[in-house]
Amino acid sequence: MAITATLLRPGAVIMHNKDLHQVFSVEHRTPGNKRGFIQAKLRNLRTGSMIDYKFRAEDSVDKVVLDEVQMEYLYKDGDDYYFMNIENYEQMHMTRDTLGDAVEYLTPNLQIKIEFHDEKPVGVELPQTVDLTVIETEPGIKSATASSVTKPAKTETGLIVQVPPFIGEGEKIRVDTSEGTYLSRA
Repeated sequence: MAITATLLRPGAVIMHNKDLHQVFSVEHRTPGNKRGFIQAKLRNLRTGSMIDYKFRAEDSVDKVVLDEVQMEYLYKDGDDYYFMNIENYEQMHMTRDTLGDAVEYLTPNLQIKIEFHDEKPVGVELPQTVDLTVIETEPGIKSATASSVTKPAKTETGLIVQVPPFIGEGEKIRVDTSEGTYLSRA
């Protein structure tokens, strides 16, 4: 479906240079007496790399509609991650290359949306937050209160998050999936 570049919105998926890209951010610019343009930050869905691209306001862009399927994460086997469709119980696997940084947030029984293009998985939509268990960190300080001081903590998935000093090993923490930051105890 062709749309003009002025209709681009964050989260939309477009076909650009014969590859699928997700629009990360869009900025409309009109410099002085020159023609306006759209400055867009795009994430390649195949490689995960980010690029900045300048569209003229009248440029035509191919918007792609993806099919979303609700899936449940089951387990990891090597570099393969297995999921189950919660409606028909069919299982499928995806590689670490396709999932990208999302593997840092996958815990068993986590429900996510997997995006398909031409019946091929191209990406995942994680929940806003996930609860992860801290498996390795410096000893907690009982009397410490929330402050700007943080320490690194390794979670069950391998993700390293900066946490307050009162968090100890074995505790569950809530992590923001968009930025990979500590929010609270779970």
